[in-house]
Amino acid sequence: MRACVVHAAGDLRVEHRPFTRPGPGQVTVAVTLGGICGSDLHYYRHGRVGDFTVREPMVLGHEVVGHVTALGAETEGPAIGTPVAVHPATPCDHCPHCAAGRRNICADTRYLGSAARTPHVQGGFAQRLTAPAAQIRPLPPELDLRRAVLAEPLSVALHAVHRAGDVTGKRVLVTGAGPIGCLVTAVLRHRGAAEIVVSDLLDTPLRIAAASGATATLRADDPEAGVSTGPFDISIEASGAPAGLRSCVERVRPGGTVVILGLLPPGEVPLLGNIAVTRELELRGAFRFDSEFDEAIGLLARGLPVDAIVTHTFPLAEARTAFDIAHDRSVASKVLLDLTRA
Repeated sequence: MRACVVHAAGDLRVEHRPFTRPGPGQVTVAVTLGGICGSDLHYYRHGRVGDFTVREPMVLGHEVVGHVTALGAETEGPAIGTPVAVHPATPCDHCPHCAAGRRNICADTRYLGSAARTPHVQGGFAQRLTAPAAQIRPLPPELDLRRAVLAEPLSVALHAVHRAGDVTGKRVLVTGAGPIGCLVTAVLRHRGAAEIVVSDLLDTPLRIAAASGATATLRADDPEAGVSTGPFDISIEASGAPAGLRSCVERVRPGGTVVILGLLPPGEVPLLGNIAVTRELELRGAFRFDSEFDEAIGLLARGLPVDAIVTHTFPLAEARTAFDIAHDRSVASKVLLDLTRA
């Protein structure tokens, strides 16, 4: 089979990889579509995501959907041919975090397409993916695969909004209008936020944010923008930029909540600690997700307005072009790989 493999920073290849047949408790999926995530882009461009460094060739991808093609011996799972999404995480299920219902921060989690551990966990940008049956989710018949492929990033957005608490009637600032920021915006609108202001440095992402439910957008580099907005009850940092975090801390009201979702650059990042202290702000991290995956599939099936977020689709054979386009946020938001066209 063919797969999209990163070897080092800037070294991305579409190459043949061995196919792993399903063993007991496993299911094989013929992958139809895969969404390129910001972490995939970081592995490609920098050879790392935060502190996770590529040390060996690794199949990228953790946002994948397709159809079941085989089940291992004595495995209970969806019938062959069933359209499915793949939950990318396999927590250990016995550590204190898992026992407390916080499986998303399990230190022993295996996550598709991640260099967090060595050997790396190979990802889903391959024509066939074999995974534990517990990770396979059958899709509602009314849910198109092009929408279903957003289940993983939508789960990230759902978890971030859950971390923010009750958003009903609240004024919320979202910094960063990439795919995650726009999905956060759609969830906030669905959850009843009264005002959702989204900031970004580029116009195209802001137009997509408006289509996803933002009540107002502003250019982060315009000193006059947003002068009359705020203070906000909640801010959600989805850009991964120190300047975005600064805006979130500066513009939330006393006693407000700041959710840090975007992964910041490695090393120390300046934080307006005195403001956090004197305003008694709640600073909350949001990392990945767990049960939100099933909630995301349901929301997508019910028509959550997120179609504007998918902007491009490329065949697997053009993976490098797809990654380069995905990096250009002036023209692209979520870029998909079509694994059926290798």
